[in-house]
Amino acid sequence: MQEKLSFKKGYRGRTIFRIVNVVFLIFVMILMIVPILKILSDSLDTAGTYGLNIIPKNPSFLAYKTIFTTTALYRPFLISIYTTVVGTAIALLLTTFGAYVLIQKDMPGRKFFVWMIFFTMIFNGGLVPTYLLIRNIKLINTLWAVILPLALNVYNMVLMKNFFEQIPESLFEAAEIDGCSPMRIFWTIVLPLSKPALASIGLFFAVEYWNHFFNFVMYITDTSKYNFQIKLRELVLDSQNLAPGAEAIYGRTIQYAAVLVSMLPPMIVYPFCQKYFVQGVTMGAVKE
Repeated sequence: MQEKLSFKKGYRGRTIFRIVNVVFLIFVMILMIVPILKILSDSLDTAGTYGLNIIPKNPSFLAYKTIFTTTALYRPFLISIYTTVVGTAIALLLTTFGAYVLIQKDMPGRKFFVWMIFFTMIFNGGLVPTYLLIRNIKLINTLWAVILPLALNVYNMVLMKNFFEQIPESLFEAAEIDGCSPMRIFWTIVLPLSKPALASIGLFFAVEYWNHFFNFVMYITDTSKYNFQIKLRELVLDSQNLAPGAEAIYGRTIQYAAVLVSMLPPMIVYPFCQKYFVQGVTMGAVKE
């Protein structure tokens, strides 16, 4: 430890680098935590002061009680849960299948398909063609119009492909000698060895589905199928959409409380994925 923080010749540059790193990370941490603490403070402050303080002057959970007892938010919340769970499951299935196909070195036209997939990372159809496609396949006003367009992300598939390529080929060869089919190798060898990648990319998809609202605006006109984020957006624009009981609370207090409530599901899920997350996000970084 003393050598790590020593300013002796040979250690000086590394020690300065570590000190700068720590200071920079503390600064970034403050930038991330202070806004959350400020929102938390304002969501608890029923006095409506909203100053620079991060300690509420008149703390109360009345705003949270109002949100959790507002039945108009229950259905959008369940719709968000449904689209997040179903969408993440479909997205992981498509991503792993696509990545597994791309690592098959003996597949005819493999380079062509890889090039075509990479091409879509830069060029895509755009908003109007996508809307016309969704309309022509009659997905307007269905939740599939929200789930399917987000179900395949090329960048995530490339990350998954890189992770699969790190699995020793000798495992595949041994499984083939034992008579395993490609699908059995995929289910019994590739997926169990890819838990960090599945957890990381699954979390990426889950957060994207949970926070998404643009496709609801574009493809859903039936207000009974709006998700929690759309209702939250309406809440931010007009806090009077809440129940009559909310009239006694300052509108901004309820808005801040709603923002924190919308953050809860990802914050609850993250600790279960955290042990895989660091390994997962650095997948493909080490080449031997």
